[in-house]
Amino acid sequence: MGTLIEEIFARKAGRPVTAGEILLLDVDYIMSHDNTTPLAIKAFREIGKPILDKNKIVLHLDHAYPAPNILAAENHKKIIEFVKEQELPYLLHQGVCHQVMIEEGFITPGAIVIGADSHSNTYGAMGAFGAGLGSTEIGVAWVTGKCWFKVPETIRIELTGQAQTGVYAKDVMIHIAGLLGMDGGTYRSVEFGGDYIRRLPMHERIIFPNMSTEIGAKCGLIAADEVTINYLENDTPAKSRVRSASKEPFEMFGPVNPHYERVVEIDVSTLSPQVACHPDVDHVKPLEQVEGLEINEVYIGTCTNARYEDIEIVANMLKGKKVNQFTRVIVTPASERIYKKAMQNGLIEILLDAGCTVTGSGCGACIGRHGGILAAGERALTTMNRNFIGRMGSPLSEIYLASPATAAATALTGRITDPRGYL
Repeated sequence: MGTLIEEIFARKAGRPVTAGEILLLDVDYIMSHDNTTPLAIKAFREIGKPILDKNKIVLHLDHAYPAPNILAAENHKKIIEFVKEQELPYLLHQGVCHQVMIEEGFITPGAIVIGADSHSNTYGAMGAFGAGLGSTEIGVAWVTGKCWFKVPETIRIELTGQAQTGVYAKDVMIHIAGLLGMDGGTYRSVEFGGDYIRRLPMHERIIFPNMSTEIGAKCGLIAADEVTINYLENDTPAKSRVRSASKEPFEMFGPVNPHYERVVEIDVSTLSPQVACHPDVDHVKPLEQVEGLEINEVYIGTCTNARYEDIEIVANMLKGKKVNQFTRVIVTPASERIYKKAMQNGLIEILLDAGCTVTGSGCGACIGRHGGILAAGERALTTMNRNFIGRMGSPLSEIYLASPATAAATALTGRITDPRGYL
């Protein structure tokens, strides 16, 4: 009986739990990637005990893949040798770890998944608990299969109304980041609900838990419903991964008589397209206040906005047109599955014909390793989730965050542009 995070933890604990309790819980999956797995291996070696359950460990090569430098290549080598030594079943290099975790069916309602990446919160879109932890904690979890958690208080974000044409889930979440601030959800579970959320398809729901990281949240959660179950059953192999004798492997549940620390109500129909401006995610302005600002690079990618539907929006807006000749436009599909579907349906050809560069799936330019690094004095508009100083290259560059539609309109003009004139 309680908030959504209390309901999830109670199912694992086998008893009711309340905010403030400290619990030791079994975890369903333990995720890490090429940036964080080497340190987890180091911690594992120092512990000196065997892996408890190899089927719980999911490793990804995605942050610097293919390797753009010798250090990245050495990390990949170390990880591959470890996988061979330990005979681990899951080494994946088919796109951004969070997207692959979801589309490969590792994330299901009520699951507890920990990841050595700050955007592991993304899994909350499926009604699961996901949280980012340090590599040492990941190494410990390999050995124990468990993790300590303090049950967080919950902030409820109640989203109602119908968004205007040209306003997407990304715009709404950027507005929330501006409203709450970068520390507004610190060590809180941020629960997203309301009729607006219930109407959203899965690819837009994912944005909210994903960016809950940017307001300091321990996790971001959306209750599993028919949309969740339909996605799991029709778009993922999740059924084959559920270890349950039940004929109904996926449970729909939500908060029950919850006590919220705070409830924030937002009517999305009042919002115009939003932009998170340099240098912080919570430095948010309505697009019209920054319209016309010159942009050197448009980057459409990451675990936030590089799904098939995002690429489809961009391709539809660019079809038969050319992007601005002085603006680099880079598109990085979130996974190989998305890339393949976009290619089969002609979207990749449209993007290439428009003058975009389409890269292999992965994290790419988002973390400033490769695939679109910025020079000093340059300015990027991207579909990413954060815009910290130096994130995409030079600390003297600027990063602005917006929706895929705003990115597409900006690509055409070379300046921050309202997408509503191009839809």
